[in-house]
Amino acid sequence: MRSGTDGMHIKEKVLAKIREYDTVLLFRHQRMDGDCVGAAKGLQQILRLSYPEKKVILHDWQRSNYLAFMGPDDGDVPAETYKTALAVVLDTATRDRISNPHWQECREVIKIDHHIETDPYGDLNWVEPERSSVCEMVAEFAASFPEELKLDKRAAECLYAGMVTDSGRFRYPGVTGDTLRLAAGLLDTGIDTETLYANLYLRDRNMFRYESWVYENMRLTEHGAAYVHVPLAVWQGFGLDFEAASDAVGFLDSVRGSILFMALIETGLPDRSVRVRLRSRFMAVDRLAAAFHDGGHANASGGTVYSEAEEAALLAAADDLIRGCRRDHPEWM
Repeated sequence: MRSGTDGMHIKEKVLAKIREYDTVLLFRHQRMDGDCVGAAKGLQQILRLSYPEKKVILHDWQRSNYLAFMGPDDGDVPAETYKTALAVVLDTATRDRISNPHWQECREVIKIDHHIETDPYGDLNWVEPERSSVCEMVAEFAASFPEELKLDKRAAECLYAGMVTDSGRFRYPGVTGDTLRLAAGLLDTGIDTETLYANLYLRDRNMFRYESWVYENMRLTEHGAAYVHVPLAVWQGFGLDFEAASDAVGFLDSVRGSILFMALIETGLPDRSVRVRLRSRFMAVDRLAAAFHDGGHANASGGTVYSEAEEAALLAAADDLIRGCRRDHPEWM
């Protein structure tokens, strides 16, 4: 596996720390996606199978209709439980994005993540930015200790769902032979991919109508940044939640002549924020996202703007980024 000797060493330290605790609490990021949900639920199932004497708990207040098929989280956790527990935070680059704030009350914290390291908040940090997903990392964690860590179909389904969604069905940069070999190992448990893909990708009529609206209202900057601004009234008018509305960025990724695409979704929050989803081909956009209150991966990031002036500045910065990249790489489509 690509993590090599150093990667094996950190995995051994993670496993040793898990062995020490009777209670392990799992945490993930706000505005959940397939990777953070799949990684948390997959790891929970692995640890419950492997250590039936331990309490392995996943409690969060945020919900996702899109990912509900992976099952509910656990119920409320008594306050005193946190104080003696090990926290494992998955797929969350910075502490301010951890959904359940009680992670800070745990005795020790392990961070498992695949974003560029900017906030090493864990007592133990296993971070591999080159990975396609944290689900891939958890799958490798299980595969590295097969005599101790047990993987069943339930855990494999959760991990495979996260790998598929975070890699764009194995199309995005970061997908390697290791990614596919680990995915094959998950498939070998007997995953029902037809049902899984139906849960992930079937859409109702309103979503197709929304997609049509996005194409009608998309715009291009001078040098080819494809973008759409989605007002609150529009996505609510289609009967969507914020999560589904944010899928607009995926509708723009096949526009010929564009190598950067953005969906700007009004949140409806009192701060009048507009959440920005950025995707790209060939060039990195994480620094652009970081300049607008967030960050992420080289080719998939997020940001937020709080005014029309800031939105205009984002569009200008995106266009300037493309201009410079196209000058140096005229062959890019």
